[in-house]
Amino acid sequence: MIRLRTGTVLDVTEPRPGIQDLTVEVDGRREAALAYPFLTGRVTAGDRVLLNTTAVDAGLGSGGSHFVIAVLGEVSREADGPGHVMKLRYTPLQAQVLAVEEQESPDHDAVAGDEGLDGLPVAWLPLHSMVGAACAGAKAAGAERVVYVMTDGAALPLWLSRQVHALRGAGLVDEVITAGQALGGDREAVNLFSALVAARAVSRADVVVVADGPGKVGTGTTWGATEVSGGLALTVASILGGRPIAGLRLNFSDPGYRHFGLSPHSVTVLTRVAQSPAHVAVPVLEGTERETVWDAIRAAGIEDRHQVVEVTGAPGVDLLTQRGVEMETMGRAGEADPQFFLAAGAAGVLAGRMAAGSARWKAEAPEVTGA
Repeated sequence: MIRLRTGTVLDVTEPRPGIQDLTVEVDGRREAALAYPFLTGRVTAGDRVLLNTTAVDAGLGSGGSHFVIAVLGEVSREADGPGHVMKLRYTPLQAQVLAVEEQESPDHDAVAGDEGLDGLPVAWLPLHSMVGAACAGAKAAGAERVVYVMTDGAALPLWLSRQVHALRGAGLVDEVITAGQALGGDREAVNLFSALVAARAVSRADVVVVADGPGKVGTGTTWGATEVSGGLALTVASILGGRPIAGLRLNFSDPGYRHFGLSPHSVTVLTRVAQSPAHVAVPVLEGTERETVWDAIRAAGIEDRHQVVEVTGAPGVDLLTQRGVEMETMGRAGEADPQFFLAAGAAGVLAGRMAAGSARWKAEAPEVTGA
């Protein structure tokens, strides 16, 4: 069930393209709300709006704001733009987009075949908050074009992500493709397979970073977490002939936290979800932290299934800092949880090194001609 309320818009700001921050009066209180103009039309002060207040009223930390469903009394709106693929399908806010796979898309011919990824490095990350350090790590290690593929396991509208907006401004993400039910990217794809093919064939990526949007779900069970199903991206990348790289979820800020050290969800992904060998990026750590991570990797038998590589994540973290992009996860700033971001940076650095190495090899490879 959803909780619906009507409210009046008191104030509107637009912190980034595709989203409006609102102050609304609802039930006699001033509260925060968000609107996506692509879905609802533009909202202005004084508008009466229909709000979904479910998450805030349930006290969910990931809620934070009400969401505008519609502007009341607005004249009829028409769908604007080409395309016949619907995202948020069979919901009241289903939206028409032009997907790369559609015949009328200029990208159709490039993604219609079955060429695969031809060794393209694909770094998968368990959490959205890791995307920045990974993209920066790939750039620092020599990748010229980094494409972020946002999957649909968490938030569906890309516009919600403050991090991606900052990464674009800092020149650390060159393009975004939204896959599945996720929407709002530079390109839209029906699923992760097509999104990865488009990243190589259309977006000309040197490195692809794959992760859900913000707002993951975790339940404390083995299987009930969005990052567990998200780990299937490693298998998809392998099927398509890419080089999958797994970023690890690490935590050393709270010894009582169930994800302390190496997250059990990362262990589940690498031992039970990923069906093909991958590279596993382990950040360079010191002392007991390093021992804790490597002991967990060996105890789980991850080295028997995958190529485990120890690599520095510092270049990614340093470049983020230099470009002024803030690091934050679960309400903790980067300095409070440095190992978390070093792990993300390590995945990006490894992917960037692979891309740079491939570029050098292709440039130096002797031309082969037929007899």
